[in-house]
Amino acid sequence: MIQSVVLVKQVPDTTNITGNVMQEDGTVNRAKLPAVFNHEDRVALEVALQLKDRYGGSVTAMTMGPPRASDILRECLFMGADQAYLISDRKFAGADTLATSYVLSEVIKKIGPFDFVFTGRQAIDGDTAQVGPQTAEKLRVPQITYVEEIRSVADGKILVKRKVEGGYEVVQCKLPVLLTILKDAAEPRPFKAKRVMTFKGAKSLLDLEKLTDGNSLLSLVALVHEYTSRSLFIPTLTMDDLKLDPERCGVHGSPTKVYKVESVVLSGGDHRKIDPTKAGLGTLIDELMEDHILG
Repeated sequence: MIQSVVLVKQVPDTTNITGNVMQEDGTVNRAKLPAVFNHEDRVALEVALQLKDRYGGSVTAMTMGPPRASDILRECLFMGADQAYLISDRKFAGADTLATSYVLSEVIKKIGPFDFVFTGRQAIDGDTAQVGPQTAEKLRVPQITYVEEIRSVADGKILVKRKVEGGYEVVQCKLPVLLTILKDAAEPRPFKAKRVMTFKGAKSLLDLEKLTDGNSLLSLVALVHEYTSRSLFIPTLTMDDLKLDPERCGVHGSPTKVYKVESVVLSGGDHRKIDPTKAGLGTLIDELMEDHILG
């Protein structure tokens, strides 16, 4: 029976960024972009679920983010995750990879023993690929990055294929271990209709607090009890719940500082039409060779 933890992240959809989502300082106004499930994290969840299908066990998904990040936790439940945790506190805002990995590692320690921690290779809003490895260091477990395929799990060891420059490696490692997964490692399964009907009403503590705001007829304690009894409660963990060092969280715990942000504007340059003839192609090849683009 394999116990897996999957770290997932809600990120801004950057596929259609236009000028109206850019702020004066050159940063992205996330409020003007829809939030989506980071694709490589979804793939990591799929790999964890495939291991569960093969060997049994459970899969726990967790995310650190604002209250709306519970949306992707419901998606994790729709796909087959057994439980989910939302890590949310204003004191976590502005965290870089160092502060984020500290919080995540402490939550993993709190929820209990594990065999695997899965993450995507990186998130599209940061492209650092550092949170997974830094979390492994804080958990004091080995890590295997750029995983393409899990070959086998047996006798407390895992055999995986990982991508390296110019080829691949086959690596064996003792458990527990943290794996970062490439986007081509698996095709995420569609939501299961039965699980969608079951978990579409799952709510975090922050979701339930919104329901009770301004409604004296609703009791937060009673709602938590009701949703927990129906397996629809998504536990929400804050700094106080975790008893974390505030100097290692959020902006205070983030030594990374942005030196400068620039908006890159692509503009068209000169162009010339090449006749689709043998002579035209010959001229094009000669010019490309002269500019050392070919040859």
